[in-house]
Amino acid sequence: MKQSHYAQAGVNIDRGNAIVRDIKRVVRATFNRHVLADIGLFGGLFDARNLGCTHPVLVSSIDGVGTKLHVAAQLGAFFGAGRDIVAHCCNDIVVQGARPLFFLDYIASARLREKDVVQVVAGMAHECAANGCALIGGETAEMPGTYHDRQMDIVGCIIGVVDRKAVVDGHAIRPGDVAIGLPSSGLHTNGYSLARKVLLRDAKLSLKKKPAGCARPLGDILLEPHRSYAPAILDLLTRGRIKGMAHITGGGLLENVPRILPPGVDIEFDVAMIPRQPVFGLIQRLGGVDPREMYRVFNMGIGMVLIASPAEMDKLTARLKQRREKFVAFGRVLRGARRVILKNV
Repeated sequence: MKQSHYAQAGVNIDRGNAIVRDIKRVVRATFNRHVLADIGLFGGLFDARNLGCTHPVLVSSIDGVGTKLHVAAQLGAFFGAGRDIVAHCCNDIVVQGARPLFFLDYIASARLREKDVVQVVAGMAHECAANGCALIGGETAEMPGTYHDRQMDIVGCIIGVVDRKAVVDGHAIRPGDVAIGLPSSGLHTNGYSLARKVLLRDAKLSLKKKPAGCARPLGDILLEPHRSYAPAILDLLTRGRIKGMAHITGGGLLENVPRILPPGVDIEFDVAMIPRQPVFGLIQRLGGVDPREMYRVFNMGIGMVLIASPAEMDKLTARLKQRREKFVAFGRVLRGARRVILKNV
């Protein structure tokens, strides 16, 4: 059959339709009683009744996987990228006390490869199901000339809900409060431009080999999925009062925690308490990166920070122990000017 002029220009409508057919089954597996329509309509429909809130407040966030996708493309492994974007977005709204409701995605490339897109959406569906979130719509786009061949862009948008009286925004944080950190699973989805420069371009390490001091191949380490803290945190919110939470993404502890601090306080973290992940030491050593820059670019082993009064923190940590969740007690709130102080860098 003769190719259409549009296909000759680089956009294959039939391929896009085939991808939609292939992903319907995994997407439907995320549906719940609130989802009112199958995928394929112009907009996803979600019934907002009976959400368990007296005064429901919708919380939204949007983000992308970023240059971690270059590593995924090199290894042809995109399932984790789908998980990454959902987990990242869930974390961004749970810090305000919100429960995920539904998710939408955007996947773009110069040429959409059916196998790759199906992997991505399967990963999204897996993570949506794990977080009680419905995947109700999305967009796939072929844009030759905008993206290089084999390059992909993945973006996600999430909507969640929290009762107005239960919004967590940091306003009640006071000197004397304490902070714990929940461990990250690795780099998550931030700092990959620097990590790739140091490890792949300059040091020329192989993605398929174990670097010195590491127990797994570099590719596995770099593609370890972003951890979602939403299930654990939503449980904690029923056990004690959390005054503030920060998702540690690009900007690290230094840039993310001040976003939730009210005027008149600083927070001090003893970073010697954080268990060391070899990948961060590898990047710092091979790249000659200043320690403070490391803490400004990477999560350095902590993916989520929780702040509470000492009495409430006792309740929270007791529950974490019951759940067999690891945590690091490493922070205290002081009088100050919304600064982060790193001790024992």
